[in-house]
Amino acid sequence: WEIAGPGFLNLVFDDAWYDAGVGAVLDAGERWGAGAPERPLRINVEFVSANPTGPVHVGGTRNAAYGDALSRLLAFQGHDVHREFYVNDYGSQVRRLGESIQARARGEEPPEDGYRGAYINDLAAEIDGAASLPVEEVAQLGVQRVREQVQASLTRFRVLFDVWFSERSLHEGSPSAVDHGFEVLERQGRTFREDGALWLRTTEFGDDKDRVLERSNGEHTYFASDIAYHQEKRERGFDLMIDVWGADHHGYVTRVNAAFQALGGKPEQLELLIMQFVHLVEGGERGKMSKRAGEFVTLDDLVADIGVDAARWFLLARSHDTTMDLDLELARSQSNENPVFYVQYAHARIVSVLAKAGPERVAAALAAAE
Repeated sequence: WEIAGPGFLNLVFDDAWYDAGVGAVLDAGERWGAGAPERPLRINVEFVSANPTGPVHVGGTRNAAYGDALSRLLAFQGHDVHREFYVNDYGSQVRRLGESIQARARGEEPPEDGYRGAYINDLAAEIDGAASLPVEEVAQLGVQRVREQVQASLTRFRVLFDVWFSERSLHEGSPSAVDHGFEVLERQGRTFREDGALWLRTTEFGDDKDRVLERSNGEHTYFASDIAYHQEKRERGFDLMIDVWGADHHGYVTRVNAAFQALGGKPEQLELLIMQFVHLVEGGERGKMSKRAGEFVTLDDLVADIGVDAARWFLLARSHDTTMDLDLELARSQSNENPVFYVQYAHARIVSVLAKAGPERVAAALAAAE
């Protein structure tokens, strides 16, 4: 080392130091930079989990990009990561899907609270007998087709899941997973009956009021599914559960955290992340989206327009808890102003240099470095 003027110190490394550094990089291979956790964890990352009532829109696409990137980083660090999609195939929204498909199959308008996108017409045409089958059957056939389409779209987006978990399965069997969740809560002394309804004492864990699990008519609330699902994940033995939710789930964070602790879980075992909205901007104007009205941009539309790389890059460019604008004109731009194009161009130049050098010279250089 040497002093180079006031406040500056030059460090000089010899060739042996550089050789050792390059050797370490080569020895690590694809694991270079990964590090290793003191204790590898079994981690469940549940993300996207959009209602199977239509294609994944651009908001769900941001969720997919984030959840997949998070899963890759955790796996790269050495954790055992389990990627999961929670299919909301139980409840009133599924029946509305069936009613909408059936109405289109009969040449009628969907109900006022139904779904009206062009994809409903396609489903009506694809499902044999949609006009006359029981609406519950039409709904389940519709869910099956939508789920298949969503899975295909996410696969093209390079997002794969280990499990597609059905909410409906939580309510099947005797006792069901929901019944089991209630029984666990009762053993913990966290539930009570009032006016014929079953309540959970979420106020004991910071919630602003206690929550209903089962109405006086025996009907389960949506919260009952959340409880059964998180208990099911607890019993699968995960050290950490991360749920990546959409912005419309913000109000559920406190109550789900409370329910998780009421079941016997530790606060540090559950992390609930809220994705904020993403707006597509073109010509300085934001587009509007409504899945039910059929006015939305799908994952497939976005990828067809700007490509997978650009879509993933821009959707990850801002913190998940910040609303973002995705400038389509910039994303399409093939210039240095577009960071995606700049990185792709640099990669292409590197590949070109290696190609011109030839495989033998590249191999010889690597051998010399080792």
